[in-house]
Amino acid sequence: MRYWWVNQNQTFGQEFAGGYLWSPKRKSNQQRNPFYEFMREVAPGDIIFSFQGSLIRAIGIVQSHCYEAPKPSEFGAAGSNWSAIGWKVEVQYFPLQNQIRPFDEMEILLPLLPERYSPLQSSGRGNQSVYITAMPPDLATALVGLIGYEAILLVKGNYAKELNAIELAVPDILRWEDHIAQQIVAQDIPETEREALVMARRGQGIFKRNVQQHESRCRVTGVDRIEHLIASHCKPWRDCTSNQERLDGENGLLLTPNIDHLFDRGFISFENNGALLVSAVAHKESLRRMGVPVDMTRNVGSFSEGQKRYLEFHRENLFLAAIL
Repeated sequence: MRYWWVNQNQTFGQEFAGGYLWSPKRKSNQQRNPFYEFMREVAPGDIIFSFQGSLIRAIGIVQSHCYEAPKPSEFGAAGSNWSAIGWKVEVQYFPLQNQIRPFDEMEILLPLLPERYSPLQSSGRGNQSVYITAMPPDLATALVGLIGYEAILLVKGNYAKELNAIELAVPDILRWEDHIAQQIVAQDIPETEREALVMARRGQGIFKRNVQQHESRCRVTGVDRIEHLIASHCKPWRDCTSNQERLDGENGLLLTPNIDHLFDRGFISFENNGALLVSAVAHKESLRRMGVPVDMTRNVGSFSEGQKRYLEFHRENLFLAAIL
């Protein structure tokens, strides 16, 4: 279990009511922001301290790993320069009766602030550049003590529902992909191409045949019976910027359904040299049972130049590992 501080000055009401956290993936200039990258490390059971308007308003229990999701429509004009696609994490929030003001408690808190990525300035005011940042256990313990009994019950009560991240991610992703599919259906393109693009969303049809020109088996499990394999996009169907990318055979790997799920949700990825990458936030025993060799290094073989370009997108945008 880890502890996280979240500054929600612009979006506390929407995120609290909806039971989630949402951040862009990058700054408006496309540079990395460590306070967005931290979303990729959040895991079920972690504790969130929600800071808004100088007060800690709520404590949240994380219910999922992060996943790709469109910017919530309820944000309205908030974050007008934020990207349309970002990271989302499901959270069960608990409002606090004793909403403490860290500014008033700096005699206790100042010595506990981390040197890097601190949620508070030395003055006790919130660090406005922070969205989410990790908290040292000693700092979290001090905040719990200052808040009192209700915080102690939440942190020690193990309220995490242990929900599967895919159960929470699927509705958002399906709505997003349904919208894209409707746009494709409305395009003035041949019916055969329209059908091929829609089937490519499910890893089937022409896209799967295109991937077969480059792949013959699941890279992780070795399964080579085509009826048991899905053509999984390296750059997801929903993220492709053109129909050509959605049907490009080099934008795919043949994977078993379990491995496809792990790859699509960012729990695994691949280096360009073929090295298998396993996310630090993944549940290792589950991955082991799904056929992923988590206890040893594994090279799955070489990739084409086109595959390497798409895999770079996957590592940069889907793989659940902070790059700081």
